Amino acid sequence: MHKVKSILITGASSGIGEALALAYAKPGISLSLTGRNSERLAKVAKACEQYGATVATANIDVKDAEKLRSWILERDEAVPLDLVIANAGISNAGQSRTEEFDREIFNVNLFGVLNTIYPALSVMQKRQEGQIALISSMAAMYGFPRAPEYCASKAAVKSLGESLRNKVKKQGIKVSVVCPGFIKTPLTDVNKYGMPFLISATKAAKIIIKGLERNQGLIAFPWRMNSVLWLLRVLPHKLAQRIAAYI
Repeated sequence: MHKVKSILITGASSGIGEALALAYAKPGISLSLTGRNSERLAKVAKACEQYGATVATANIDVKDAEKLRSWILERDEAVPLDLVIANAGISNAGQSRTEEFDREIFNVNLFGVLNTIYPALSVMQKRQEGQIALISSMAAMYGFPRAPEYCASKAAVKSLGESLRNKVKKQGIKVSVVCPGFIKTPLTDVNKYGMPFLISATKAAKIIIKGLERNQGLIAFPWRMNSVLWLLRVLPHKLAQRIAAYI
């Protein structure tokens, strides 16, 4: 695949999405950025333009499948997309536990990803090239009692990406799943509990970009957190459950 020059990122108004946009921004790069907060998105776009990138933005909720599809196809027609990063996501941290919000987590984290990758795949398959990144989470590695809905939604994204990678490989499309641990973002700033191995969004973006350049199927970091969760998966289930209750 040729060098990545046209990149679309959902959830680009803050957190990892913002950090990725800023890290990619430079002369010769076209960024298509979407997010729900138009004011923050405008600030990210302005910063990217100051780095020399060409930027197009849209205030779109990833749950709106038709609106998102139309915009993605519009952006691909303007500047054929090399890389699409399905990043938008929410958690129930800092939220009151309600059935309505728990369903919203799946609507954004899983169906929002599907709403992003379907139109991207439709154009990439015609060209027989392209790259898609699905932002999952370390929470996909094990079900923690603190956030069962979040863990389940991210586990679904991880499984989707892993399966899709092999399915579209022969069509020239690269698929990577990104599983970050605790990243300092507005999403985690509301957490009232300890977050081991916390890293900045800027550092996370660098790791993700390097992994995508190498076409890694799974980009999981930091390695220490990944090791802990690997251990939980191989321990006897009863013991793992007891340990998970304290994480």
